[in-house]
Formats: sequence, structure tokens, C-alpha cells
Amino acid sequence: LGRRARPVRLCQGCHGHYRRLLALYGTIARAVGNSSESHNCAKSILTSDRLQIVVTLSEFFNETWEAANCANCLKNNSEGLSNSTEEFLDLFNKSLTCFEHNLQGQTVYLSPNNYTEVCKNCNETYTKLNDLYNNLQRMNRQGGESGHSAHLCIDVEDAMNITRKLWSRTFNCSVPCSDTVPVIAVSSFILFLPIVFYLSSFLHSKQKKRILILPKRIQSNASLVNIQEKYS
Repeated sequence: LGRRARPVRLCQGCHGHYRRLLALYGTIARAVGNSSESHNCAKSILTSDRLQIVVTLSEFFNETWEAANCANCLKNNSEGLSNSTEEFLDLFNKSLTCFEHNLQGQTVYLSPNNYTEVCKNCNETYTKLNDLYNNLQRMNRQGGESGHSAHLCIDVEDAMNITRKLWSRTFNCSVPCSDTVPVIAVSSFILFLPIVFYLSSFLHSKQKKRILILPKRIQSNASLVNIQEKYS
């Protein structure tokens, strides 16, 4: 487990060993339940010591495996990685290779440099990786290839976290959003609405004021005519 801890390669590197461990423990447990000659031997293996180390280790491995959601990286029979996981890991390795190739010998952890080449040349690969990860998340919520509906396995999550940190924090790259134009259009329309409202209210009040003033002018003209007729 230690060699697979950072970067996390637990599920892809240990699924064969874990499957054999389950088979071996199952064999011992079944032997304990049988009244055969191997009963005493199997029982002594499981329960002879105070810690019951075999049982304790088995529970530890099971809990670790389930917490890592490794089943979501594997095929239904757990004999190997699922097709989608292999596709993701292949894109992940291509992304890292692209980053390394375009760094031009610069150390990643030096003071901020110009990583324009990385952002430009690796944008397509990173975008594909990010899109595939989002698709895997959606599939997994619906119970995807593995048939388990939970988080993605720790290998995939850790790989995506590493890539996103490199892309956004270290290289300071950004991916243009395909919905940028509609978002800007809708935002501009919403911001423009108050101006339209106040402008229409102003024009409406202006028009109403003119309508109210018009009869007064007519009345004043009529009074003037009456006065002129009176003195004529």
C-alpha cells in the first residue's frame, strides 16, 4: 500500500493482490465452518492470537478498499480496470507528458514563469481529460460500468486533482467556457433591464404630463376669447 500511496495507484496496482487475498481468506473461513481435518488448523490461524491478526488485517484491507471506491475503477468481475478508467488514465498520462514536454526544462516549483506554451499546446488534451472526468461522474451517479453508484475511485479522483492543480495554480491556465457568449448576452440583457424600465417610466410620465397640461392651455385660451368679446 505504501508504494501506491502518492500519487495514488491503489486500485490499479493492488486489485490482483486484493482479489487473491479475498479468495484465500474465504478459503480459510470456509474451512473453519467445516468439520474436516483442516478445521483445527484454519481455526488456529484465525483465532489463536489475542489480536486475531488475520481477521484484523482482513477487515482493514476491506475497509480501505471500500473507502477508496476501487470497485468503481474495475470491471464487474474485478479482474481488471474498466474501459472508461483505462481511457481516463491514458489521457491523464498524455496530459502529464504534454506538461513536461512544454516546460522546456523549467522546474515547476520555481517562481511564476511564462507557461504560455503549456496552456496553448496542452489545452486540447486537458479539456478532453476534464470532460471525460465530468462524464464519468455523471455515469457513476447513475450506476455506470462497475454497477456501483458512489464516488469515483480514489485513483481517478487523485489524478484529476493533481492535473487541475497543475493547470490552474502552477501554470495559471484557463479553459474558455463554450457558453461564454450566451452567458454574456443574458447578463447584458438583465443589466440593461433597469435602464429600459426607468427610461420607459420617464417617457410615460412625460407623456402623461403633456396630456394633463393640454386642457389647461385650452381653458386659458377660451377665457382670453371671452374677455376679448366682452370688451369689444
